[in-house]
Amino acid sequence: MNPRISIIIVNWNTRDLLLQCLASVRAHATHCEVIVVDNGSTDGSMAMVEAQFPEVQVIRQIENQGYARANNAGVRAATGNYLLFLNSDAILRADTIDGLWAVSQDASRRAACSPRLLQPDGKAQPFSFGNDPTLSYLFARACARTGMRQPLHDWETSIGQTVDWVSGTCLLVRRSAFEQVGGFDERIFMYFEDNDLCLRLRQEGWEVMYAPHIAVTHLGGASLQDSKERRKHYYASLQYFYAKHYSAKAGAILRMLIPIYRLLIR
Repeated sequence: MNPRISIIIVNWNTRDLLLQCLASVRAHATHCEVIVVDNGSTDGSMAMVEAQFPEVQVIRQIENQGYARANNAGVRAATGNYLLFLNSDAILRADTIDGLWAVSQDASRRAACSPRLLQPDGKAQPFSFGNDPTLSYLFARACARTGMRQPLHDWETSIGQTVDWVSGTCLLVRRSAFEQVGGFDERIFMYFEDNDLCLRLRQEGWEVMYAPHIAVTHLGGASLQDSKERRKHYYASLQYFYAKHYSAKAGAILRMLIPIYRLLIR
């Protein structure tokens, strides 16, 4: 029988983090198929996986072609009816897999669900879920970052809720729904691929659920300000998202406002 859940982990030069991630998967997800898609790492990541986790299927990409493309490659190799997309810097807990599975079965049109993301200090990670990034939402987010308003969402909430999008850090998706909408958009290198997937799922009548009574620890979550390359991909993906989903007028306004927005969210 095929495993009901296939865990897909994309790696790019995160050897030590991947080691911790896979150790948690081995401890808490023995009934799942596990696939690591490597984006051309040069840090010995795959040698470590093959030596210490022989049960894991490895897919080697020649170069880093982005998060979306790598995940889609993992899906093509997967046999599960549900897909758990897991960042290499995320640590599963004992109840993560079974908890997400139970949430996914609560509603027939529930396509995706995600747990609470905990920072290493135990606090809830901001922006683990949210609304579509409309101009008004981005304005509210910028204001919240500058301290002019309260946070946009209660990140510490214990109440499960349907939302516009959830983070791809730990994302369980019904495979039939994922394939119905064409998987991740491979034109997005990184950032907003989870927003885009969730929006397309909702457009087809599927539900996206945030389930904070379940949790994973997210060791990474590097700030955009830590890397010029990350900032470049973030704003390129945001503009692509607008060109794909919103009007030309909204896209033009966004392009004019991005320099101001970048200053506000520092």
